[in-house]
Amino acid sequence: MTSRSYSGVIGSLEEGKRSPSRGAGPDFLCIGAHKAGTTWLYQQLDSHPDFWMPPVKELHYFDQLSRVQRTRHPRCRDERDRRFLERLTSLSAEPGIDLENYGRLFEPKASLLSGDISPNYSTLNDEVIRRVVRYFPNLKVIFLARDPVERVWSHLSMEVRYRQIEPFDATDIDQVNRNLLRRGMLLRSYPSAIVARWKRNVHPDRFRIYFFDDLKRNPTELRCSILRFLGADPDKPSRRVTRDYNSWAGIEKLPLTHKVRSHLAQFFKKELKTCAARLGGPARDWPARYGFSVLFFLWELADDFDLFVWCDWIA
Repeated sequence: MTSRSYSGVIGSLEEGKRSPSRGAGPDFLCIGAHKAGTTWLYQQLDSHPDFWMPPVKELHYFDQLSRVQRTRHPRCRDERDRRFLERLTSLSAEPGIDLENYGRLFEPKASLLSGDISPNYSTLNDEVIRRVVRYFPNLKVIFLARDPVERVWSHLSMEVRYRQIEPFDATDIDQVNRNLLRRGMLLRSYPSAIVARWKRNVHPDRFRIYFFDDLKRNPTELRCSILRFLGADPDKPSRRVTRDYNSWAGIEKLPLTHKVRSHLAQFFKKELKTCAARLGGPARDWPARYGFSVLFFLWELADDFDLFVWCDWIA
């Protein structure tokens, strides 16, 4: 969404001082990252007995007012799904964000948990984030982080597969750069800036970072950790999928040559080190994957101030 589009949306936002009635609204948002396990998360929660998840994974409400072209028909299993889809269609026809009626989308959950998993929310600016969080004061926020080099290559592979961009020579640095340097791709490619922006506006007790590394290493353990944070019972069995099920697993990606991998690593060198310092956890190991020393990265963080300002400005 462009900065100009944000201005129109923000102008239509309610002041956010009035909280919704008890139980209305999402219990959580998952704000990305793209290609970091959000589909796996949706599938796990949708199959868990403590949750009622919306019939579409990505609502795109706060970034595009849900005016998106979907590649597949949404789920419509029962009356709850039908009612949600009707309300979403009506809501997307309005000129700007309506937080009260957005909250009412989630009424079908009744006493269950529910949330909005939309990776594009990683691109929202401070004002939109602040107003959403003020209106839903108990909202929890999850961010799934992934090594920026791996993430961007997986993202480009997906875009080529679905013809969202023209196929390109994945061995040609110039063609890789042409696709990498798009504003939308850059906005999604700096997890340290995304986390900083959201942490400025969300209480620490209601914000969690999880890692794609842990999804690959031990999906059962990651699932349990997320369920506990959201207030669900991790011991309850899934109804339709196994705990390690991921419909994206095994999907073929663009070939990544050593030359292009090294180029991407140099491009994201500062970000890899910044993530190691600011995100911690598995991110501490990201620089070493590409031969970068982290012994002195704390001194280099001062140079990253411009990066944070730039990422916030283009958001």
